[in-house]
Amino acid sequence: MTRLPRVKGKEIVRALEKAGFLVDRTRGSHMFLRHPDGRATVVPAHSGETIGPGLMRAIMRDAEMSIDDFANLL
Repeated sequence: MTRLPRVKGKEIVRALEKAGFLVDRTRGSHMFLRHPDGRATVVPAHSGETIGPGLMRAIMRDAEMSIDDFANLL
């Protein structure tokens, strides 16, 4: 198992879009992403801020992805 990558919110959104997620809506700096099969998650895309490890785990759990799968999309 690899370590959690340190990335910004916009990089997470780009990686999830490669996995088939679409930006459903935005509210402020939070992007709501939905996959056609029903999975959904929220990513805060604050400018210049790195996403912490706890929130990163929650996003990957919502997206039902492993760390390795996500790292390959980056």
